[in-house]
Amino acid sequence: MVPLGPDDLERKKQAIFRHQSQKDRAMFPGGSDRREFWQRAEDRNRDTAKVYDHLGLPGFYALEAFVQWRDA
Repeated sequence: MVPLGPDDLERKKQAIFRHQSQKDRAMFPGGSDRREFWQRAEDRNRDTAKVYDHLGLPGFYALEAFVQWRDA
């Protein structure tokens, strides 16, 4: 997990917004979710922080989660 403050999340949002492959016609449009990718990413990062807070872990404005893939 990587904690993100308000400025970090805004910078991430702007980077996604400016990257044309992530805007409007994202590779993973989100099924029936009509929001743009940057909107879903912003909400996902804030919601992840809320889950950690509810578990009694340190509170953050937002959290970026990563998945580590292992070779079989």
